[in-house]
Amino acid sequence: MNRRHCAAAAITLVCALSLLTVPVQAMAAPTPDSTPPPSASAPSSPGPSSEKDLEKVREQIETLYRQAAAATDAYNLAEEQTKKQSGEIVKLAKAIVDGQARIAELKDRAGAQAREQYRNGGLPPGAQLVLSDDPQLFLDGVNKVRTSQQASKTVLAELNRTQEDLETYTQDASSNWHKLETNRVKQAKAKKKINARIAAAEKLESELETEERARLRRLEQEAANRAQSAWLATRPVQDVEAISGEASAAGKAAIAFATAQIGKPYVWGATGPGTYDCSGLTMRAWAAAGRPIPRTSQEQWRLLPRIDIKDMRPGDLIIYHADASHVAMYVGDGTIVHSPRPGRHVTLAGAGSMKILGVVRPDK
Repeated sequence: MNRRHCAAAAITLVCALSLLTVPVQAMAAPTPDSTPPPSASAPSSPGPSSEKDLEKVREQIETLYRQAAAATDAYNLAEEQTKKQSGEIVKLAKAIVDGQARIAELKDRAGAQAREQYRNGGLPPGAQLVLSDDPQLFLDGVNKVRTSQQASKTVLAELNRTQEDLETYTQDASSNWHKLETNRVKQAKAKKKINARIAAAEKLESELETEERARLRRLEQEAANRAQSAWLATRPVQDVEAISGEASAAGKAAIAFATAQIGKPYVWGATGPGTYDCSGLTMRAWAAAGRPIPRTSQEQWRLLPRIDIKDMRPGDLIIYHADASHVAMYVGDGTIVHSPRPGRHVTLAGAGSMKILGVVRPDK
């Protein structure tokens, strides 16, 4: 297959996939930027031997991996929620078993009281006391009657409470089971979208010739460099110096962990120790620093304290893209450490090489 045919096949593949699929957004995430689908027909000009056409291929590959990243966050969030709901169901099941055992015990106590009354001729304790001819027995029995009555009321009240609790536990278990199944469905859908987008991107890149793939890598680096330069140009000199300030003790520990992972491959859904996705890396790094944080980049953005970018310091997390689908750790001097995407490894990059959504600080 010559270069022109490679280009036509590659761009046509992307067009078809873009028209059939839409980006996935994880729960509670900001609305992502809409990405217009590529043209439905391949260019008639020479294929990726043209820098312009190869740049289009690069943009299409980047879009597919962005969509895969968003779907990965949806998958990871559903997985975390599935684990949580499973744990809740186990707790509720134990509570139901304990409640049933307690009800059986209380019913036995109530039955024992009823049998005692039957043995006394079926008369309630108060009536038996009134009919007694022995004054001393009358006086001695007053406290016994009161104690017995109080015990009966206590047993009945506790029995009612336990039965109500049992009904609540049962309803909660049913609700959690429904949520569990819903999250499993979300996981399955997200996994399907992830695989489709990664496969499309890999197919698109694989149909390029060796020289073109090398040029594609150079184009990726050039695009990142342009974005980094543009970001630095928008920041005052004192601003850039300020965000290279001193990390906290926990931040230093997180940085040490993250940078020690450089060279390890990206795998979606992975949290180490041999492979990582973007949020798996930041989560493990801050866990190593003694500060547990949420699993996904979108939850990290939603739940962690936000700070102004001018106040950023090493160890902080930078959230990227409008859908918060990527996260990296700032290490100082305008640099981040992150796990970029499938086919790449944990690496250092410019903090402004992607579109910044905001910054969060796990140890604020």
